[in-house]
Amino acid sequence: MAAPKRGSMHRIHRLAAIALVAASTAACATMNVSSHVETGLDMTAYRTFDWGPADALPTGDPRLDQDPFFKDQVTGAVEKALAGLGVGLVPAGGKPDLLIHYHAHISQRLDVRAADRQLGYCTGDACSGNVFEYEAGSLVFDVVDARTNKVIWRGWAQDRVEPILENRDVMAKRIQEAVTRIFKQFPRSESP
Repeated sequence: MAAPKRGSMHRIHRLAAIALVAASTAACATMNVSSHVETGLDMTAYRTFDWGPADALPTGDPRLDQDPFFKDQVTGAVEKALAGLGVGLVPAGGKPDLLIHYHAHISQRLDVRAADRQLGYCTGDACSGNVFEYEAGSLVFDVVDARTNKVIWRGWAQDRVEPILENRDVMAKRIQEAVTRIFKQFPRSESP
């Protein structure tokens, strides 16, 4: 068997690199997380919370809206995150300091990758990016002052949902990761 020529080996390595970049970017999307807090907020006044009335906004996808496993994972992860911040679920019959609302939504997205151009595989007008269509899920939490009914903090995460919807273990892990990362941005209360 003859050894491949230098030019063809270079082309094979370049094609392998392009395939690796495309596969890794499509499979390992990064979760985007952010939040917004009311300026000058004093978190020391807030020690308890309860779940507010259901969000009137539909998810747009029954895979989340009608899934009790999804809802249980979200509420459990939030209750754990807030307990770690010194904010506990209000005892039955008590008045909470905060009300928590959440909204989940799935939408179609396009991701344009120009791996060919970045790796020098093509140049000029003949070089076009690759387009990947995927479903993105957004999870938004509103934290409302129960006395004023004003949103004082909002946190959100967005990520691909394909692996999440297909596997309950993956769903539980990704929800926990999203909630943990979101509530790391929650203003911490002072110790009592």
